[in-house]
Amino acid sequence: MHFRARAGAKLADVRLQGALKKLQTNFVQGRADRIAELSNFSEIRDAAAAIRDRALAHLDVYLETFERNARARGTIVHWAASHADVNRIVLEIAAEHGVRKVIKSKSMVTEECALNDALIAGGLAVVETDLGEYILQLAHEAPSHIVAPVVHKTREQVSDLFEEKHNLPRKNDIPGLCLEAREQLRPHFLSADMGVSGANFIIAETGSTLIVTNEGNGRMVTTLPRVHVAITGIEKVVPTLEDVTTLLRLLPRHGTGQSITNYISVNSGVRGATDSDGPEHTHVILVDAGRSDLLGGDFQEMLRCIRCGACMNHCPVYQSVGGHAYGWVYPGPMGAILTPTFVGLDQARDLPNAATLCNQCGVACPVKIPLPKLLRQLRERQFKEGLKAWQEMWILGVWRWLALRPQWYHRVLRTVAWGLQCVTGRRAYLRDFPFAGGWTAGRDLPLPARESFLVQYQKSRQQAPKFESVRNA
Repeated sequence: MHFRARAGAKLADVRLQGALKKLQTNFVQGRADRIAELSNFSEIRDAAAAIRDRALAHLDVYLETFERNARARGTIVHWAASHADVNRIVLEIAAEHGVRKVIKSKSMVTEECALNDALIAGGLAVVETDLGEYILQLAHEAPSHIVAPVVHKTREQVSDLFEEKHNLPRKNDIPGLCLEAREQLRPHFLSADMGVSGANFIIAETGSTLIVTNEGNGRMVTTLPRVHVAITGIEKVVPTLEDVTTLLRLLPRHGTGQSITNYISVNSGVRGATDSDGPEHTHVILVDAGRSDLLGGDFQEMLRCIRCGACMNHCPVYQSVGGHAYGWVYPGPMGAILTPTFVGLDQARDLPNAATLCNQCGVACPVKIPLPKLLRQLRERQFKEGLKAWQEMWILGVWRWLALRPQWYHRVLRTVAWGLQCVTGRRAYLRDFPFAGGWTAGRDLPLPARESFLVQYQKSRQQAPKFESVRNA
């Protein structure tokens, strides 16, 4: 994933650093303000975590219940073991119904599958209709955030992009840019044969899929085309509609700093005889792609995730480097756990260490996922499997050897401290250190004391006055 190299480049990107400041005002402060509206926030959070745990504990039962109730409403349910299966199933559905154009609303699972590339390779036209995703499609870029995919771009960059791609006079105001995008997208809504969406939740009780959006595109994608395909992970199942209402009290507040999103769409089956809109054919694809491997293991708690993005909004690492540094679909603390578990720890060695373990993410998580604990477990697994860098392993081995031999340990410490004092002279900080250039490139290293703590402690013990015990009068 090359996180270290990417992170260095992102830190030096002045424009990106300016764009990322939006996280603090739009999301972090917004979440705090909306949570303050809830007098029983802790109780709601506990209830939400319990709902997610209950669904995961009986995942097979709720998924089969969902399938049964969805089929009763005319929905065709597919099961996809891998990302390749998802792409194959969608292409088969498109061929069956003579689809030529596909419109999409935002879906991170389809990003996992690289569905757009598969559909284009299959000869289909694909148009992203979420404003952020549409911008990224024009720019040929991946999302950098799971809720605000284009948070890494400034308004000026979007203005330049629209001017280039739309061949229209340049606009620099947000309402004007939104109107321009709407005018470009409207014909696609009316001419598309298939709509593809994700699902924030799937409801076992009713066989429905649910999406929350702030743009009308999600509702048009799921109702205007004659074929609707919803693609979602198997962990998104929720037992009842009542359970969903509890989760929806937290998802918008943590995701976008809103009490509620502009649209909450519950889609249940095909268009009825008396319905004015809706698809003639509805398909739901339930995706595993590594999720079932987490059940019953050390990382099952990660499956509680409701994809709100709060962990990355509050993470000092993400706030500094943005999402593209993480190298795959999911950035931030959630991505530092999901990516290694989905694609393999050996393919994402840097990510478990791409966090300070400050627990801002754990505090912000609406379903109480212990993210720092899971990151530490990944680091432990890295060490046990020998996936750490050989330099780090060698340094830890030397330290272990010395730590088990106190006399040698103190001699080496004294020698190192003396050597550093000689190199720096009278300076109190070291500006360059052998084999630690990446650390000292951005900060100075305070020099160790001339004498170790143990030596200073022993001297203080020897110099301390001896008090005689005095009897109470």
